[in-house]
Amino acid sequence: MKYHVIYDGNCNLCVPLVQQMENLDKGQQCDYIPMQDGNTLKEFGITPQDCEMGMILIDANQPERRWQGSEAIEEIASLLPMGNTLIDTYRSLPGMKWLGSSAYEQIRDNRYNWFGKRSSTYHSAYPVGCSAKE
Repeated sequence: MKYHVIYDGNCNLCVPLVQQMENLDKGQQCDYIPMQDGNTLKEFGITPQDCEMGMILIDANQPERRWQGSEAIEEIASLLPMGNTLIDTYRSLPGMKWLGSSAYEQIRDNRYNWFGKRSSTYHSAYPVGCSAKE
């Protein structure tokens, strides 16, 4: 594993996006931790208040390297095939980074109202510590 993705396991928008990432990655580059897994988050020094600011991406080899919110989304996208090209283009367009960050904040703050809340927390097939078989 190279990265830990911390996502809202109760969010009807977040979970399908994580499932798509799982389908693409198959646990090769990322493992996935729901924000509701307080015990695991404590191991990374992450509080529930930290989670209120959105998705978190942690470099497993250098845990002090962390991204949150729209920056985490950008970093995750750069891991996908052709992702670097897409993110470089996005970042080069004037105002797009501000627009993307603003949109992320609105979605983060209204996700349950707009997309609904799951009745149970989604736990990934690729949890932290999982070793994916090639």
